[in-house]
Amino acid sequence: MDDGEAVMRRLKAILVDDEPLALKGLALRLAARADVEVVATAGNGRAALKRIAEHRPDVVFLDIQMPGIDGLMVARALVGEEDAPLIVFVTAYDAHAVEAFRAHALDYLLKPVTEERLAATLARLHQRIAERDAAREAQRIRAVIDELAPEAREKLAGVLEGVEESGPGYLDRLAIRDRGRVTLVATADIDYIDAAGDYLCIHVGDDTHILRETMKTMEAKLDPARFQRIHRSTIVNLARVRAVEPHGNGECFFVLEGGRRLKVSRSRKAAALRLLNQL
Repeated sequence: MDDGEAVMRRLKAILVDDEPLALKGLALRLAARADVEVVATAGNGRAALKRIAEHRPDVVFLDIQMPGIDGLMVARALVGEEDAPLIVFVTAYDAHAVEAFRAHALDYLLKPVTEERLAATLARLHQRIAERDAAREAQRIRAVIDELAPEAREKLAGVLEGVEESGPGYLDRLAIRDRGRVTLVATADIDYIDAAGDYLCIHVGDDTHILRETMKTMEAKLDPARFQRIHRSTIVNLARVRAVEPHGNGECFFVLEGGRRLKVSRSRKAAALRLLNQL
């Protein structure tokens, strides 16, 4: 085992498939790996939601076509949850690829899954989990600083402001390529951006543009005084916010022009509201 593998934490996984042989086959393949632990399995969507609530896994390997509550319905039920697991669809059909990414899937595996393809997916899972863990730790540290040393927050804000002003400018438009055509989208026209696996959905009025990019990279390219990440999978143009609705568990919703409601996670609420009040 090399150093990279040594620091990898073991991922908790739940497998969901209505075909017992497919379920057993994937479980056996994952059992041979030291970096994944299968904590539960389920044969239908209803049982899957129950197992996810019980075990809080890192990832769910999810079949799409199941009777009753199918895989897409399970994935959509998890969208917006603060600690939602990553989703990898495993299916015999490729007709649902676009819907899978719209349901915020990290990856889409076709049966029979090759060892190489499974290994690539697991590598992406580890990378995404590591990024998420690092972001959570940074949020925790910021919260501690805000509580114990509020004056340090102001000094840090001043330092960051100076760095931003001396650094490269933020994007004022995005170049989105689709089947050989390039569409230029002014960032000021964007309503919000949400993540779908390794793709981003750029929402501009009634149009949605698909861009291969990560949330972390896109967040760094946009002016933080105008664009705020309000959830791990959502960036909003604060100029489009028309109302704030309270929600349980310390969360809230931003209501945009046209009535679209976006959940603001508890950990990002204070920063988002502070910037909103400065506009």
